[in-house]
Amino acid sequence: MKSDIEIAKSAKLEDIYCIAKKAGINEDEIILWGAFKAKVSLDILKRINNKKNGKLILVTTINPTPEGEGKTTITIGLAQALAKLNKKTILCIREPSLGPIMGLKGGATGGGYSQVLPMEDINLHFTGDMHAITSAHNLLASLLDNHIHHGDAFHIDPRYIVWPRVLDISDRALRKVVVGLGGPKDGVPHEEEFAITPASEIMAILCLAKDLKDLKERLGRIIVAYTYDNKPIRASDLKAVGAMAVLLKDALQPNLAQTIEGVPAFIHGGPFANIAHGTNSLIATKIALKLSDYVVTEAGFGSELGAEKFFNIVCRTGDLKPDAVVLVVSVKALKRNGYGDIKKGLKNLEKHLENISFFGIPVIVSINHFIDDTDEEIDLIENYCKAKNIPAAVADIWSQGGEGGIELGGKLIDLIHNNKPKFCLLYDLNKTVKEKIEIIAKKMYGAGAVVYTVAAEQDIKLCEKLGLDKLPICIAKTQYSLSDDAEILGRADGCKITVREIKFSAGAGFLVPMTGKITTMPGLPKKPTSESIDIDDKGNISGLY
Repeated sequence: MKSDIEIAKSAKLEDIYCIAKKAGINEDEIILWGAFKAKVSLDILKRINNKKNGKLILVTTINPTPEGEGKTTITIGLAQALAKLNKKTILCIREPSLGPIMGLKGGATGGGYSQVLPMEDINLHFTGDMHAITSAHNLLASLLDNHIHHGDAFHIDPRYIVWPRVLDISDRALRKVVVGLGGPKDGVPHEEEFAITPASEIMAILCLAKDLKDLKERLGRIIVAYTYDNKPIRASDLKAVGAMAVLLKDALQPNLAQTIEGVPAFIHGGPFANIAHGTNSLIATKIALKLSDYVVTEAGFGSELGAEKFFNIVCRTGDLKPDAVVLVVSVKALKRNGYGDIKKGLKNLEKHLENISFFGIPVIVSINHFIDDTDEEIDLIENYCKAKNIPAAVADIWSQGGEGGIELGGKLIDLIHNNKPKFCLLYDLNKTVKEKIEIIAKKMYGAGAVVYTVAAEQDIKLCEKLGLDKLPICIAKTQYSLSDDAEILGRADGCKITVREIKFSAGAGFLVPMTGKITTMPGLPKKPTSESIDIDDKGNISGLY
């Protein structure tokens, strides 16, 4: 059996101009980044602005195993299946982060015959967006420290510097560090944090900005520190916005690539869903909706994380109205959530179906077929869905590509045409911070109570004082459980959610309650994937899966 990278290397890629034409993008609207990838100029928005939107399909999942459930693979395979059914389709997914690639999960470009290509480029440096975001973020951190070093005109309290530094590599040793050591010429010593680049507020801003003007306005609102009399210092105060925007000017433009079957794919932005909002850029999605009949996108991790944030943050910001949800399940994830018993694991699926119902969107279950799944196990899932009157389809898109998703694609089309979504948001922005957090926790997680540390209570008071309490909520939580404890599997009805602190993403436009043991800088596993990655004398890369 060929590995993913062997399958990718054997594929014949189409010229990026052909992919652009297929998507409805003019030659003068793309900027080449090699033969098989390109940036799309934002000028396209003027030409297509009055076109009718296509159908928006969101792919999400139940609580996964540490290796993932193939959600991205299903997303890619579904786009290919819809194209095979003669539907003009564009795929919208996130850019991979080097953290997971070098850590536990490996590459993030799909698998088998449902991949986006060129997979090595996409998985590694692609078009440089991650580096641009990292640079813009760290420029702001540097300007802040430089301001303090040169006299500190704003009287910033170094104990209340809230802007971390970022790196697109998992490195637990950088979670808490001290910078500025060495003497007067080397800066002012203070504690510092590092986050992974996908957790950067700059990443969230890039993915939610509507255009360059909006990007700059959002950058200016970023809070980096507080003065001794508790006044916030923003990026605009440090005159950082112009330079940051220059570093991000190319990164703001969506990346165009292709699936292994030649379906146009926008791969743009990469926020994690457990610590950020977890979906590709709003700009890419809105362009795709104007150009195609069907747009297939994904939200990271389960319905209680990526999907909830997609609906309550992204759809609210971009005025999007999803037409259907595809909920991915796998036998191994159900067994994990049932502590080895697939029947018990169905309780987890039950909760995720319930979560989608809160938003009034029709849903179909996609059973991602793995080679060692038995017919009895598949039948059990299908019969469960049938009893719930939920459509379900087995998708074998890893080995068959789009052809293996034809049943899923056909049932999805029927679902969309026979069910008008009654999309609604989960909470009103005018509710208090605690009310919004508790609505999410109780409805999405099944929580019985939410408790707040003293630090979190202080954050809420400050948030209200600064007028940020009407922002939406982006809860940072483990992806492995419906609760904030990764060890609680299945349904977590009655669980207690603990909010440790609340971070203010004033530029992105949301609040980030930190729950449980979640951290914005992941660590590497005992045996990281990077140990298997190599390149030979001829430049052939191996180990990216």
